[in-house]
Amino acid sequence: MTRYAFGLAGDLASHAEPSRTEALDRGPSERAKVDLVAIGTSWGGLDALRVVLGRLPADLDACVVVAQHRGPDSHPTALRNLLGAVTTLRVVDADDKQALHHGVVYLAPPDYHLLVEADHLALTVEAHVGFSRPSIDVLFETAAEAFRERCAGVVLTGANSDGARGLARIAELGGAALVQDPESSERGEMPRAAARAVPAARVLPLEAIAPAVLELCGTGARLHA
Repeated sequence: MTRYAFGLAGDLASHAEPSRTEALDRGPSERAKVDLVAIGTSWGGLDALRVVLGRLPADLDACVVVAQHRGPDSHPTALRNLLGAVTTLRVVDADDKQALHHGVVYLAPPDYHLLVEADHLALTVEAHVGFSRPSIDVLFETAAEAFRERCAGVVLTGANSDGARGLARIAELGGAALVQDPESSERGEMPRAAARAVPAARVLPLEAIAPAVLELCGTGARLHA
């Protein structure tokens, strides 16, 4: 298992780090193509994920990593089965040291933090962060360090502030930030916290998240009906 600490420097010295102002001021057409989409959600997340993942095509030119708050007693394959039934993407429960591939959705297992490294994933059972394991902040911050401007963070419905700090880190390193409109969220606390942390984030109704992801991934694929 991989040890993790907030603020850990990435192993990508060849990538020049943009200033926070430069990163937030870029429009979608000026961004690098996104290769990794990190999604975080909590209360109401199953329905929100069904909408977003259900609209993304099987040939999505990016990989997707998801942290959905779940208790340690959650059925280990239930979320995978429920989401796999509504999307043409391949949905898997993430494994330690698992390689990343485009067109695949990797789910953080119950009671594990999911970390992103340069070309693979890692799992850890270190202490809860903000009362959560998996932690959205842990997923987002490691994704930001590994993929920099090729990362997009998406914060969906939830009842706390997990993900706000991580989304700010994604934006700081040049990545894209998307937030579900709190008014379209089952619980708006998490999207509101994320929007406050990243004022330049694109705040979108739930139905507009998948088209925005597809645009950032620079693929010619069409939305799945």
